[in-house]
Amino acid sequence: MVLNVSLERVLAAAVVAASLVAGAVSASATDVPAPQRILAVGGAVTETLYALGLEDRVVAVDTSSTYPRRALGGKPNVGYIRALSPEGVLSVGPDLIIALDGAGPPDAVKVLRGAAIPFETLPEARDEAGVLGNIRRIAALAGVPARGEELAQAVSDDFKALAEIRTRITAPRSIVFVLSASGAAPVVAGAGTGAQAMFELAGISNAMAGLHGYKPAVGEAVLGADPYAIVLMKDQNHGVSDDAIKAMPAFAGAPAMAEGRFYRMDGGYLLSFGPRTPQAARDLAALVYPELRLPAMPAHAWTLDTPASSAP
Repeated sequence: MVLNVSLERVLAAAVVAASLVAGAVSASATDVPAPQRILAVGGAVTETLYALGLEDRVVAVDTSSTYPRRALGGKPNVGYIRALSPEGVLSVGPDLIIALDGAGPPDAVKVLRGAAIPFETLPEARDEAGVLGNIRRIAALAGVPARGEELAQAVSDDFKALAEIRTRITAPRSIVFVLSASGAAPVVAGAGTGAQAMFELAGISNAMAGLHGYKPAVGEAVLGADPYAIVLMKDQNHGVSDDAIKAMPAFAGAPAMAEGRFYRMDGGYLLSFGPRTPQAARDLAALVYPELRLPAMPAHAWTLDTPASSAP
C-alpha cells in the first residue's frame, strides 16, 4: 500500500526527528551515528542494501524494489520512483534517503531535500565501474564501508568471470529487446539504453544500435533488422504477449519469429544493474548461445532469490 498522510504532520515529525538525531551526535564529527532507518528508492539501491546485510535498517522501499522478493513484500511501499509523495516518504520516518537519479517528481524531491533528512542520489550504472562505484557509495552512506569493499570485490570477481565467459563467444549474434509500458505500443531498445549496455556485457550485438533510446517498433530501421532472437520482459506491466509479438509487422518474416527464438527475463534482474549484474549478463548470453553451454556464475547469498529466465 502506498503511504499517504498529512504533509504538515510529517514535516513537523521530520524536524523533531532531525533535532533528536542532531542531539545524539557528540562534539566530534566523526561520532555521527550510522543511519538506522534507510529509505531505498530504486531497485539497485534496495538490492545492494540487502546484499550488504542491512535488511533490518531498510525502513521502506519503492515499487521498483522487486529484489529480493521479501523487500517489496515485507517493507512499506512509498510508490513509484518517478512519482514519489513527500507525505508517504516522510511518514515512514527515515533518517537517510538513498535514491537513483531520476527519482521524482522534482517538486517532491525539493520538499524532501528541505525536510532536514539526508537525501542522497546515485547515478544509474551501465557498466562494471558504475555498479562497483554505487556499491561502495551506498555502503559508505550506510556507515559500513568495509562491507562495501568486500561486496565490491566479490562482484568485481564476478565481472572477471563474465569476461572469461565472453571469450567463448567468437561470432556475436544480433538480438532486439522489446517492451511495452503498461499496455502501450511496443518499443525497441536502441543505443544509450540499459538494454544495450547489458547486451555488451553479455557479448551480444544490438540489432537496434542505429536508433537512440527507446523507439516505436515500426519503420524501416526496425523492419530491416532481422535479429537472431527477440528478448522480452517477464514483468506483467512491461511485458509483451506472444500474440502481440507475432502480430508485429517488424518481425513477421524474421527467422527468429518462425523458429520461436524469443526469450523472457525478469526486468529488474536484467536492467537494475545491481550486484547481480554479472549473473544477469551470463544468463542472457546462455539464452542466446545455448550451444556454448556457458558455465554458471559463482553463487552468493545475494543471488539465491534470483528468478529463472525462460525461452519458449
